[in-house]
Amino acid sequence: MQRLRQSPTDPDFVQNPYPFYDRARAGGALFWWEDYGAVCATSYAAVMALLKDRRLGREVPEGHAAPIPDRLRPFYDIEAHSMLELEPPRHTRLRSLVLRAFTSRRIIGMRDEVETLAHELIDAFPQGEFDLLPAYCQRIPVIVICRLLGVPEAMADQLLAWSTAMVAMYQAGRTPQIEEEAMTASTEFSNFLRGYIDERRSRPGEDLITELIAAEEAGEKLSTDELISTCILLLNAGHEATVHAMGNAVKLLIEQDHRQVDEDVVEECLRFDPPLHIFDRWVYEDVELFGHRFRRGDQVKCMLGAANRCPATFEDPTRFDPKRDGVLSTSFGGGIHFCVGAPLARMELLLGLRVLFERCPDLALAAPPRYADVYHFHGLERLMVSCPNP
Repeated sequence: MQRLRQSPTDPDFVQNPYPFYDRARAGGALFWWEDYGAVCATSYAAVMALLKDRRLGREVPEGHAAPIPDRLRPFYDIEAHSMLELEPPRHTRLRSLVLRAFTSRRIIGMRDEVETLAHELIDAFPQGEFDLLPAYCQRIPVIVICRLLGVPEAMADQLLAWSTAMVAMYQAGRTPQIEEEAMTASTEFSNFLRGYIDERRSRPGEDLITELIAAEEAGEKLSTDELISTCILLLNAGHEATVHAMGNAVKLLIEQDHRQVDEDVVEECLRFDPPLHIFDRWVYEDVELFGHRFRRGDQVKCMLGAANRCPATFEDPTRFDPKRDGVLSTSFGGGIHFCVGAPLARMELLLGLRVLFERCPDLALAAPPRYADVYHFHGLERLMVSCPNP
């Protein structure tokens, strides 16, 4: 197995990580990333196999968890109830309860609402050059999640601020200041939701929180702590990824001069430049996979961004081609942790991108886009555009 060194905060890597992925993948399905001190999977076959292998999972194996400092407790107390970080049987119970409320019918029923929201945001575009991220890409997912949860839309900016602060805990360049801001956000967000959930228990509404409160599986309901973690997960995971996915897609479609948007275009955008590049797995038993002997307690990083450009799966992977053969990318994960919000994200991307380019056929870049230093997320720090006569 080759051993490679590459800082995930190096400016050149942040702007374009794909050459490093190509170099890593050329040495085999797995490599050792010195900067992370972990085995990483780069090929499509290896990433999908590891995502689905039940001998690996998201929960840290007993006896291998690092102690959590008291100062970081507010964040990790929320993580402790997140289905993204759990394995069966608790994961099965939580996901089943959430899926009963987070239904395809509910998402399909929001299509007209999302399309109307896109038009309203475009109507409010400023004259001249402006940053499309806060004007459009951020607004759609945060407003949609407010409406889903039944939280007042006036809270959108606050939810966005809390989400941004908390998600920064996953960044490679995490600092003590980032940690402090994340703890404040975790405490404030949790306290807000605790009060809001209590209110919904006594005064049900027509919203996702009310339905999550009512959802039952084998006589069990979500506890308040589980409800809080689930709501925060739906916002943080869904919002952060969708914002990056939409921004990356707009940049790509302008650069490719491709203005017609359908489901195939959305899937190719997600493959070509995904919003999340790493998904971690823990090894639960000694096992040999792809020529490497893993031990219980090892960690392996599934490199989603690398897998999506694997030449063994995608012909000419560096070419933008919406008419590919239908192989799904790894961008929403795989196995039991396949993204529960994938249908919502796909719908937001399809309608958001379609309406944007229909209303703004001459949308143009006003400055070279730059990616933010937020790895293992991959998204733009700003997207300056001009949109004549929307």
